[in-house]
Amino acid sequence: MYKFKPILKSMLWGGEKIIPYKRIVSDQKQVGESWELSGVKGNESVVAEGPEAGTTLPELIARHGAALLGRANFERFGEEFPLLIKFIDARQDLSIQVHPNDKLAWERHQSKGKTEMWYVVAADEGAHLRSGFAKQVTPAEYAASVEDNTITDLLTDYAIHPGDVFFLPAGRVHSIGAGAFIAEIQQTSDITYRIYDFNRRDANGNTRELHTELAKEAIDYTVLPDYRTHYTPAPNNEVELVSCPYFTTSLLDLTEARTLDLSTLDSFLVAICIEGAGTLRDNSGETVAVHQGETVLIPASTSQMHFTPDGSMKILTSCIR
Repeated sequence: MYKFKPILKSMLWGGEKIIPYKRIVSDQKQVGESWELSGVKGNESVVAEGPEAGTTLPELIARHGAALLGRANFERFGEEFPLLIKFIDARQDLSIQVHPNDKLAWERHQSKGKTEMWYVVAADEGAHLRSGFAKQVTPAEYAASVEDNTITDLLTDYAIHPGDVFFLPAGRVHSIGAGAFIAEIQQTSDITYRIYDFNRRDANGNTRELHTELAKEAIDYTVLPDYRTHYTPAPNNEVELVSCPYFTTSLLDLTEARTLDLSTLDSFLVAICIEGAGTLRDNSGETVAVHQGETVLIPASTSQMHFTPDGSMKILTSCIR
């Protein structure tokens, strides 16, 4: 099992919640994102402790291969870790954006697309986010709404609360709103088309680059009645939240010990502690203490995983089935 050093990203819109939430020491300000587990080039995670401390995630995969990723994942992705795990703290509204699908991302950038999901860890009073179109629009109407600053009127705006889940397939227009604190699980891709940024300026008076035209072809204009992901909480049981070709994510809300049988799972398992604390122990007896804000990578060779809370603990698990 592996813990990694967080990669902290200061952002124009970032807040001050991530550092205390993760219980780490840092003078960095306006930390909008903590990249918990990343194989993105130039932002590779580094093992934080244990005999392989200092090893990057790609080096770890090169060393352990299918034993770490799973046989099918290793054949499919090679030494590229297929998921990017983040915490996001929005002090201001993030830009309205969209991500291309695999086909378009490869044609334009020789990269994978970006399907993702959000789990709301915490939310200030009045916190919100936007996901999907509220009504049918044409590409021309979309472009005109950006030009005249009315794009927000076309999107579905949700008040959010801890435990809310949103699945965001590539092509869905979205924006994280002020006051949202979110765990994000996504494909390994850093391609974002920024559609609208509320005409904000940085400390030097500059606006950020927009990709309004690039986004036009990437957007899925389908309108749905509800863009939230609904699930039924089941304390001390594994509750599946999202299952797609890119990841399967479940929630463990524990007040008592729970064992997961991983013997038939041909995949790594990512365990993201979003609340509380406890201990993780695998079938070989290796144990790792974990608390809120920490993420653990469990190798595919693990056949059983025991989760023991210290009172209570909430864990998001993610793998590729």
